[in-house]
Amino acid sequence: MMHLNRKCIKLVLFIILIPCIILVGLVELTRSKDTSNNIYAYAGKNMFATAVSEAIPRVYVPNSHDNTVSVIDPVSYRVINTFVTGKEPQHIVPSYDLHTLWVLNNSGNSLTPIDPRTAKPGSRISVKDPYNLYFTPDGKFAIVLGEARQQLNFYDASSMSLHDSTPADCKGVNHMDFTADGKFAIATCEFSGQLLKLDVNAHKIVAILTIHGMPQDIRLAPDGRIFYVADMKRNGVVLIDPLSFSETGFISTGIGTHGIYPSRDGKFFYVTNRGCTSVSHCPAHGPGNISVIDTASKKVVATWPIPSGGSPDMGNVSADGKELWVSGRYDSEVYVFDTATGKLIHRIPVGHGPHGLTVWPQPGRYSLGHTGNMR
Repeated sequence: MMHLNRKCIKLVLFIILIPCIILVGLVELTRSKDTSNNIYAYAGKNMFATAVSEAIPRVYVPNSHDNTVSVIDPVSYRVINTFVTGKEPQHIVPSYDLHTLWVLNNSGNSLTPIDPRTAKPGSRISVKDPYNLYFTPDGKFAIVLGEARQQLNFYDASSMSLHDSTPADCKGVNHMDFTADGKFAIATCEFSGQLLKLDVNAHKIVAILTIHGMPQDIRLAPDGRIFYVADMKRNGVVLIDPLSFSETGFISTGIGTHGIYPSRDGKFFYVTNRGCTSVSHCPAHGPGNISVIDTASKKVVATWPIPSGGSPDMGNVSADGKELWVSGRYDSEVYVFDTATGKLIHRIPVGHGPHGLTVWPQPGRYSLGHTGNMR
């Protein structure tokens, strides 16, 4: 009888466990499929990491011509603080571990840390020519894009001590993004119209591509197959195949195409068009606007105007995906768009030359740099 009971028990356990195992497998397969089809899957709506749990919701705006940062309350849409930085702050970059926001003082050769828990700046550290800043996908190195010195400088991401430098044989290297597997990065060189392909592990440039334009921001498509490159001279987005390292297409957007930001579900790219193709002599209240690209069809599906003109530049999508925040580079203001309607809902006065603003906190497991390239 006991032998029979044991057999019954084993049979019951088998009947119960097998469906559970199958169910778990299906869940894992679905999760894997979702992630592989969307590299931004972990940066979805309000998907916050534990590391940002104590961060105060704020929007940080570097005013390049004033050497200051404006701090905006995203609830009241008002500037609640302004603090001094080093000379010519260009971008505000979340660290890989999400614990620090770095203000890149380009001409000042320094970084100013911001503690997101207090929204207060700390003591500056010395870093050469920090125009832009990125992090290797393993979190080991910070890559400072030295635009003036034509270098990619690799720093220890924890201590921010210089490890080594890679020459960038182009002019104006300033934006970067990584392939889905993290093995390569593509950097843009705006003044020579070129792209650099970097072997991330070897710290070595392995290819150079000339696209005859003025490449700016760069962002990998959700499926990881194509890079979108904002081209300010060609007034649109150049499509680049990372494997063949060749141009495969072009999407016309607007005058002075500059920044690219994914929606929280990865279905759309919000592209900023500054309304001017110059880097130094653009008038205020130009014909700037936002183009919305469907990442599946690779077509512009909407254009958001700025009443009375403007110069949308760099920014972020809000954590809930409902707002797009971008700086008005030549208008000393910040724009807030409703992503559901495309309407401009706020214009917030800030300092002179607002550039790479960051909305914080943002969803994601880690930061690859810039104003919040989250994965």
